[in-house]
Amino acid sequence: MMLRMLKQILHTGLATEAYADEEASVGLRGELVIEAQGCDGCGNCALNCPTGALEAKRKRLKWERKKCLFCGLCVTQCQRCLSQTQNVALAELGLRLEGEAGILLRKRISNVLGRSLHVRHLDAGSCNACDFEMSALGSPIYDLQQYGIDFVASPRHADLLMVTGVVTKNLLEAIKMTYEATPEPRLVMAVGACACSGKVFPKGYAVVGALDDVLPVDIYVPGCPPSPSALLQGLFMLLGKF
Repeated sequence: MMLRMLKQILHTGLATEAYADEEASVGLRGELVIEAQGCDGCGNCALNCPTGALEAKRKRLKWERKKCLFCGLCVTQCQRCLSQTQNVALAELGLRLEGEAGILLRKRISNVLGRSLHVRHLDAGSCNACDFEMSALGSPIYDLQQYGIDFVASPRHADLLMVTGVVTKNLLEAIKMTYEATPEPRLVMAVGACACSGKVFPKGYAVVGALDDVLPVDIYVPGCPPSPSALLQGLFMLLGKF
């Protein structure tokens, strides 16, 4: 029995992905690239954007990454001035961690946390797509624990809250209570376009809005849903490892 298992393990080989060393999966849609010189101002790309992430004005395109679903609809409308890469390094730091003051704060946080990070997942009203991608981080393919990062069952044991979904009225109080229960220095990550911008369901009767309408957000990882590689990049960026 044991020999059979060893043979199977040798046959399977190493499954864990070496972050940033492997080629992106086929069909993965990442960062949008705008060729300003190709724009004739027709605005079709912006009209077909479901979340208003693209704005066309005077033959110039403005792209807001936090709102973007990376669905590729804009690229299908205009391949002359838009293209989509497989770059999933899409995370953005929040205001608190930007600039010189942000660098000092990140060093202080890194000194407090050391080489480990405990994460509590908080569902603010998601469709579960981001949640499924997040759960893949614990699989042998991504093996989150190899970096000293792990999920915990209570906010009282957490350093970081990873929040998925647009903030809903029913969960607003629970979100605030979970944040208050997390010890300092508590960090907050907005996962997915819903949490980052609130523009996927902008006028829903049960919707409050984006996560930064109710909590201070330290890092944004946009997408619908963001891939596990994009989530890893966000975590490394937060810890100053990327």
